[in-house]
Amino acid sequence: MGFFSDLKEDLNQAVTELNPEAEEATAETNEEETKLDMEALLDNIDETVSKVNEEPVTLKPAPKFSDETATITAGMDIVGDITSGGSVDLMGSVRGNITISGKLNILGSIEGDSKASEIYAENAKIMGEVNSTGSVKVGQSTVIIGNIFATSAVIAGAVKGDIDVKGPVVLDTSAIVMGNIKSKSVQINNGAVIEGICSQCYADVSPTSFFDEFKKNKK
Repeated sequence: MGFFSDLKEDLNQAVTELNPEAEEATAETNEEETKLDMEALLDNIDETVSKVNEEPVTLKPAPKFSDETATITAGMDIVGDITSGGSVDLMGSVRGNITISGKLNILGSIEGDSKASEIYAENAKIMGEVNSTGSVKVGQSTVIIGNIFATSAVIAGAVKGDIDVKGPVVLDTSAIVMGNIKSKSVQINNGAVIEGICSQCYADVSPTSFFDEFKKNKK
């Protein structure tokens, strides 16, 4: 087979030397074929891109909030943060931050910040910030060492920290508060104890503006 291959190469070389125009024609033919192949490839790419652009883009829907309630039993001791799209009933203990979309019912203990749509604490021990986009209810025998943020609050337990509420605050007869209160209105029932400053800074009427206007009219 080697003999015939060498013979074929020698014949091709001889033909090329005798007819150099044939070599040029062959090169031109190859160049033209390459050009046509590249043009066809580009046409295919353009067609593919056009099809992709014409096809509608389907986005996956965002996950919805869950209406399920998770339960942390009295015997559970969780170390770490908790995040949930639903509600949580906490009867055990958590050492970490809790961030949920639903309601948080606390009957155990938390060492960390809590954030939920509504927070209810009964016979609970909380060391950390309590933040609710709705209401906060602190039941009797509950102790909170940390600030409270909410739109309304009912306090029947003990709170050592500031209370910042956009709406009304009710201090029940068993309430003990050591901290300042900022709210729209404050109701302090007989027997409640408070050590701090109460400011109705979210009220519809501003006392400062009222008396400033009174001084102007008096002049």
